Amino acid sequence: MPSSAASGAATIGLPAGGAAFGTGAGSAAARPEPGEFPAVGPRSPCPCGSGRRYKACHGVRRRPAPVLRPFAGRVDEPDLVALRELVPSATAPLTLAAGHLQEHPEHAGRSIVLGTMLPQAVPALVRDNGEILLAMQTGIASDDAGADIARALLEALDADLGTPVIPRPAAAGSARGDGSRAAPTLADLLDPAPLDITVHSGFTWWLPPSEDGGSPDPQVVALLERANAAVVPTARLTSVDAAYWCRPGERAHLRWVQPYDEEPLLDALTRLAAANSLTVGDESRFVGSLRVDGLVVPVWDLAPDADAASCEEAAATLRDQLENAIADRTPLTPAERRVRAGVVGRTLTLR
Repeated sequence: MPSSAASGAATIGLPAGGAAFGTGAGSAAARPEPGEFPAVGPRSPCPCGSGRRYKACHGVRRRPAPVLRPFAGRVDEPDLVALRELVPSATAPLTLAAGHLQEHPEHAGRSIVLGTMLPQAVPALVRDNGEILLAMQTGIASDDAGADIARALLEALDADLGTPVIPRPAAAGSARGDGSRAAPTLADLLDPAPLDITVHSGFTWWLPPSEDGGSPDPQVVALLERANAAVVPTARLTSVDAAYWCRPGERAHLRWVQPYDEEPLLDALTRLAAANSLTVGDESRFVGSLRVDGLVVPVWDLAPDADAASCEEAAATLRDQLENAIADRTPLTPAERRVRAGVVGRTLTLR
C-alpha cells in the first residue's frame, strides 16, 4: 500500500446490531429519555437508576452518524473525493446553480474557484477583487463534509472583500441519525456540470494576479516555498475520470476513485484479479484499496519509470472491463471467493 495510506485504519467488524457488549436493546428502551428527568452533575448517579454516573450514561453527548457520501448527487463525486483526500494542489472554476441565483440574484457574476487547500487551512477567502477561493481540505469538520464546504461558500458570498472565511462547524444534527443530511451541500448550490480540474505542481494559484508587476511580500514567498516543498508530484489521467498518478517516493502509484457501490465493485475487482486483468500497465501491481467518503479507491504500484501518460491506454481498457464485470451478476466461483477475501483484506478506511 502507498505511504499515503499509512494513516488509514483497517475496518473492524462489529456485531450486526451495533450495540455494545452487555447492553441489550431492551434495557436501553426501558430507560427514560434525558428530557424526562432533570439533569444532574456529571459525577452524580444517573437519575435513570442504572447505577452509573450521569456523564457515562444519559449525560453522554450522542453524536449523529456522519453522512457517508458527502458529495453524493454530483456526477463528479469521485473527483470531489479525490480533491478532498488525495490530491495536494488542484483548482476548478465553479458556477452557481440556477436555482440558487434565482433566490439570490446578488450572487450572479461572482468568480469562484474551488481549490484543494488554502493558506492556514482556512475554508474560504475572498480576494480584494471579490473572487472567492473555496477549499476542499480544511481544519474545520462536522459530520457532513459537503455541508461544511457549502456553508463556507455561502458565507464567502456575503463576506467582506479581502477577508478569510472561517464558519463555525455545524451544530450536532447537521446530519440526521440515519446518516442523511439536513443542510445544503455543494450539490444544492453548484451547477451540475462536472468540474474542469487543473492539477498544479505547487500553490502559486494562491497569489492574486499582480496589477503592477511587483514582487510578492517576502513572508508570502516563504509560505509558498514551504507549501510547495510538501507537494507530491501528481497528475490526473485524461482517458478516465478521477484517476490520479502520483510519485510520493521512488515508486509511482495510481489511485482511481470509483463511483460504484462498494459490494458490486469489490466483486468486479475480484473477477478481474482472478483473471489476471486487474492491471493499469506493464509492471503495475494492484496493492489494495482505500475507502474514502463512502467510495472505494483501488491503488496500483507502477513501474519505477511510469508516468501518467503510460497509464492512459491501460486505464481506459480496464474501465471497460470493470463496467462489464460490474454488470456480471453471476455468483462468484469458489476460486473467486478466495481471491475476494484477499481483495477485501487489503481495503483500508481513511478517516
